[in-house]
Amino acid sequence: MYVTRSNSKFLSSDIVTEFRGRGDEIRIYPLSFAEFYSACDSDYDDAWDDYMIYGGLPQVVGFQSERQKADYLKNIFANVYLKDVIERNKIQNVDEIGILVDVLASAIGAPTNPSKIANTFSSERQMTYTNKTISNHIDYLADAFLISKASRYDIKGRKYIGANLKYYFTDLGLRNARLNFRQQEPTHIMENIVYNELLIRGYNVDVGVVQIFDKDKEDKRVRKQLEVDFVVNQGNQRYYIQVAYDMISKEKQTQEFNSLRNIPDSFKKIVIVNGSKKPWRNDEGFVIMGMKYFLLNADSLEF
Repeated sequence: MYVTRSNSKFLSSDIVTEFRGRGDEIRIYPLSFAEFYSACDSDYDDAWDDYMIYGGLPQVVGFQSERQKADYLKNIFANVYLKDVIERNKIQNVDEIGILVDVLASAIGAPTNPSKIANTFSSERQMTYTNKTISNHIDYLADAFLISKASRYDIKGRKYIGANLKYYFTDLGLRNARLNFRQQEPTHIMENIVYNELLIRGYNVDVGVVQIFDKDKEDKRVRKQLEVDFVVNQGNQRYYIQVAYDMISKEKQTQEFNSLRNIPDSFKKIVIVNGSKKPWRNDEGFVIMGMKYFLLNADSLEF
């Protein structure tokens, strides 16, 4: 076992190089919601609200006041995570990487790429920040376990699509602290929590794309891309998962189900919604379950 006091001294890429073939790497994540809930002295709804805002770093559970939690998260983000990344990689353009973190934090669950980010810097901030530098800086943030990358997978074509990855924060409390606890979009936060939970359970997780042909307003045949939030794999198991805050309206149901309807295989298709709804199957065989059931039952995908 190798113990180091700082991210900047020994990251996972160094471990692979130093100990190749002579050791196993075990990823330790922030607390899952089930672990967080078991340590809380509160009911489910209060614990869920707390987890969505302050995340799952173990120290957060020990604080009583919201001020303590917020100050702690802001401090370790600035003085541990970001400082380590900057020092380790000898980054000169400190302001740019700080803004990059803000952009990624604001866009969790949204497809993006270095070119789009570079254009944003150029048009909105009149700053030059090249694609290559942005790509390198994103890699540094991922190496420090601050963010995770989800690749896009063409389900019908059975191939990866290089452009427009999604980025999720390893801990939502750090993400929210960076944004001064603004931008609390429930759907995107739920999606990030589901993504992290799937990684904790040992699954490989991609973002799915289903290409279909449809008619436009002029009755012309056009190609469209439908998104599946997560393509989840473990061995020969596969699940397709959509995450929705609610499924009240017909429009929302059509949006979430249409991607699943166009997947040409029989692997299980799941929609996770906010709340405590127990799993059930609709007429098309899709499994709908509440977030509470998904998070508190380790075998919830097996329903």
